[in-house]
Amino acid sequence: MNPYLAEFLGTAILVIFGNGVVANVVLSRTKGNNGGWIVITAGWGFGVYVGVFCSMPFSGAHLNPAVTVGLAAAGDFAWSQVSGYLLAQMLGGLMGGALVFVFYREHFKATPDPDAKMACFCTSPNIRNIPQAFFCEAFGTFLLILPLFLMTPVKFALPSGTEGSEVILGLGTLGALPVALLVFAIGLSLGGTTGYAINPARDLGPRLAHALLPVPGKRDSDWAYAWVPVAGPLLGALIAAGIHGWIM
Repeated sequence: MNPYLAEFLGTAILVIFGNGVVANVVLSRTKGNNGGWIVITAGWGFGVYVGVFCSMPFSGAHLNPAVTVGLAAAGDFAWSQVSGYLLAQMLGGLMGGALVFVFYREHFKATPDPDAKMACFCTSPNIRNIPQAFFCEAFGTFLLILPLFLMTPVKFALPSGTEGSEVILGLGTLGALPVALLVFAIGLSLGGTTGYAINPARDLGPRLAHALLPVPGKRDSDWAYAWVPVAGPLLGALIAAGIHGWIM
């Protein structure tokens, strides 16, 4: 598969599962209504897992502009491919947000709260202090990117049947599980302030979908805040790349 297509599909899958669990919890008359924060964070973690193992063999499964920029800043990814990856991720986020709306359309109609409807697309701070929200997004993303740099793949050496030789086996798709658990942990521990976007494509793409789609009874898309979950994660990723280079 073309790596740009893989990034598009992986990000769309991630957002469908992630924003889908938000919709299931916050929209009226769903089976999961009022399921709570743990349900949301678990859904996002599982969404990351599915998106990563679907796209990993083809693109490396960045699915996040902060990951792409962080890897490029660390010298582990070609800058010439960055713009293509970012565009694919943003379009994937837009598509994922649109499909969640189509799936839950009747429940959007049944929900009177415009803030709840917007939460199914993008993030917002529970206490509106923009500098603090920026710090939270940058710090949350830092604690995503630095552990990603430091994670080492688990491998097993097995006898090959030929004397003196071994076969090295990895975990396959289970290798994506640590990333999912990391996102789950960030949501549980650090997601309570801003909703832990920690991914510009996860926020800006669906925010554009919210602005463009005929969501019944919707509010504005809060463009005054929209730069925070974009710039904050990118800064956090760059700091993580710099610190990783220094400590290693």
